[in-house]
Amino acid sequence: MKKIITYGTFDLFHIGHLNLLKRSKSLGDYLIVGLSSDEFNLAEKNKQTVICYEDRKQILEALRCVDLVIPENNWEQKISDVQEFKIDTFVMGHDWMGKFDFLSPYCEVCYLPRTEAISSSEIKRHIHTTPGTMYGRI
Repeated sequence: MKKIITYGTFDLFHIGHLNLLKRSKSLGDYLIVGLSSDEFNLAEKNKQTVICYEDRKQILEALRCVDLVIPENNWEQKISDVQEFKIDTFVMGHDWMGKFDFLSPYCEVCYLPRTEAISSSEIKRHIHTTPGTMYGRI
């Protein structure tokens, strides 16, 4: 069985997230998603999520292409996750190109193209600046 792993925050889940996860799963048989915890997002990424960790986890677990969701609590855990789960391929969006090449002694590292013109950051900006949006002000 070929195991794949990817990581992300997956806040305000959108078609770009789904595309990345489906393409990741197509590279193997079993897809593990390292989901950034709320604490990790705030402390290390300087991001406040709109949707809490538990809800984001439930969204991911409901997808056919996702087999397991694990918490991402720090940047350093990737090597131990790859080893513990016997990962064959590590996948990230191409905007991270080269940042995770340090994993290549442990598994294949693959950077996939992102879906154009969509991102959670852009959705948050739009919500913030557009009157009458569903969430109002964040």
